[in-house]
Amino acid sequence: MHNIRMLKEYRLAVWTVLWVSALGVAASFTAQYAFGMNPCVMCIQQRVALIGVAVLAWAMLLLDLEVINRKIAAFVAIAAPAVFGLYIAAKQIHLQSLPLMEQPSCGAPWTFRLRGAPFFEWYEPIIRGTGACGEVYKVLGVPLAWWSAAFFSAVLILLLASLWISSLPEPKKYIARFDD
Repeated sequence: MHNIRMLKEYRLAVWTVLWVSALGVAASFTAQYAFGMNPCVMCIQQRVALIGVAVLAWAMLLLDLEVINRKIAAFVAIAAPAVFGLYIAAKQIHLQSLPLMEQPSCGAPWTFRLRGAPFFEWYEPIIRGTGACGEVYKVLGVPLAWWSAAFFSAVLILLLASLWISSLPEPKKYIARFDD
């Protein structure tokens, strides 16, 4: 029953998504810049989706989330990058499941594609990486693409469940009267 009351607080669900996303972004940068992991094009797309989830969750917290229309708007806004990230993670899981000789290239690095773009120096550390999409990095024995898919799925499930439960009407409280 306590968990259901927690889900009724939609704002708490959005805060949870924000903090877990921020931790994921921090872990992504730490893995790359402190531990030397080289992210691939799909990894960077998932990182950008994760940043999008965090930024939009923060922006949605500025809304009054007591009104159902704003809750729905917050869900749609946060769900958009989460769905994109889930899609890219599923593509990468499929690609990594193929035999090595059948794995297609995942494209030119983002730093190569966007080198002449405006403000490139500002966002270049976010998109830096030249790893192969078929290369499997594991955390606790589970490939990172699976962790990414699980995270984006959990975000969608948490927000959808919280939205649904918070939109339920309050139960009526009946006072029993015992007249003699």
